[in-house]
Amino acid sequence: MELVGSPLTATYARPRSTPTKFLPAISTMASSYKNHFPYYPLPQSFSLPPLPSTYYKTAAINPSLAPFSRLSQGLTPSKMLDFVSNRTTLFTRYTPDDWYRSNLTNYKESETSRHNAERLRVDTSRMIQDKYQQTKKTQVESTKNLGERVNDIEFWKSELCHELDEMIGETNALTDVKKRLERALAETEAPLQVSQECLLHREKRMGIDLVRDDVEKQLFTEVDVIRSCQKRMQQYLDKAKDQLVSNRAAQHELEKDLANKQAAHRIDDKCHHLRNTSDGISYYRGVERVDATISVPESWAKFTDNNILCSQGERAASTKLRDNIENLLVVTANEMWHQFNAVNVAFTNRIAETADAKSKIRTHLAKTLQEIFQMEMNIEAIRKAIRDKGPPLKVAQTRLDERTRRPNMELCRDTAQLRLVNEVYEIDETIQSLQQRLRDAEDTLQVLFRAKSVLEHDLAIKANSLFIDQEKCMGMRKTFPSTVRLLGYV
Repeated sequence: MELVGSPLTATYARPRSTPTKFLPAISTMASSYKNHFPYYPLPQSFSLPPLPSTYYKTAAINPSLAPFSRLSQGLTPSKMLDFVSNRTTLFTRYTPDDWYRSNLTNYKESETSRHNAERLRVDTSRMIQDKYQQTKKTQVESTKNLGERVNDIEFWKSELCHELDEMIGETNALTDVKKRLERALAETEAPLQVSQECLLHREKRMGIDLVRDDVEKQLFTEVDVIRSCQKRMQQYLDKAKDQLVSNRAAQHELEKDLANKQAAHRIDDKCHHLRNTSDGISYYRGVERVDATISVPESWAKFTDNNILCSQGERAASTKLRDNIENLLVVTANEMWHQFNAVNVAFTNRIAETADAKSKIRTHLAKTLQEIFQMEMNIEAIRKAIRDKGPPLKVAQTRLDERTRRPNMELCRDTAQLRLVNEVYEIDETIQSLQQRLRDAEDTLQVLFRAKSVLEHDLAIKANSLFIDQEKCMGMRKTFPSTVRLLGYV
């Protein structure tokens, strides 16, 4: 067997025969070495010195002379001793057993080294194959995970696109309804102006005709109805504007999230299709130690789900608001039409009553005096009520002022704070309503006083009142916005 790493045998040289045994036969060994001790390497201090003279002295204690031969004949003893001493200096300090054992040890060490090298080569080859399979499996799993991630992103992208389309459609629908509401609100200005002009014309009545009759009440009711409708329309218009802002905010979040999803989809799709032979791959040392992530799959999905849920909530609120606006337009149109007819009926009845009242001046005079007395009592009651509202208002405002001195985080907008603010607003609103009612009562009282002073001229006043109600007011009330205009379609 040829050793690994040995030089090749040349073709022109005879191959060296390999011995079947490393050690020679026992019969070939010299008898002088049969009982020789085994070889044990000794330290340098115990080994023989390398000097030939010293070795010679040791070996020459019992010299073994060669047999008598012809070559030794004729030599003097002194020459024979010199020859023996020269041969002794050439002797080695190892035995043949040591030589064979050294060769055997070298062979075994070589065989062991070759065995270890072969085992290392096999283990290395196996490790290379295992690591290749492990790396390939890891890359396949990473590619699979990237593919699943791309599918997840595509799913949420589709959800976002669907919700975004729905939100855009809802925003456009709400914008259209808001424009209708604005047109309907603008159409209410003309009926309000007619009612106010009727009230102004009726203020030109003289004497006893300046009474708070049914026509005036209906006119005030009509003004209140129109203003109430305008107020509700304005409230819903503000709500629509706020809802549009919320819709656009939700739409912006959806668009931003969708843009992020598109960018992430583009990047992950690129990563998913990267292979070992792809262009553009490179080393980025230390990139695995950089953790720039800010979310986990659960929070990532929850973020988009929250955006969609928020958009759905805003869309549901927008749909509900649109329905409310539609109902409001119908309700306000019906209310204004109903009050318009009620005012016209009141005008017709008032005209008939005025014509009949010419013969009942004295009766109306007594009623006017009684009305004056009751109106004065009413005014005093209103003033007293206004005065009574002063202390509660002072208490509420003082409490609010004292609570502004709370330190730091103690300035909490708690229930007490909200209730105090509402209390101030309620008292202010009550005082304002009482003051308005006081002004109305005082105006009516002045009308009654004037009626008393000019009762003798009531016939002329009645003629003037008939002219105002029949000619001026009813002349202006011949037209009214149609239902289509009140619904905001035109």
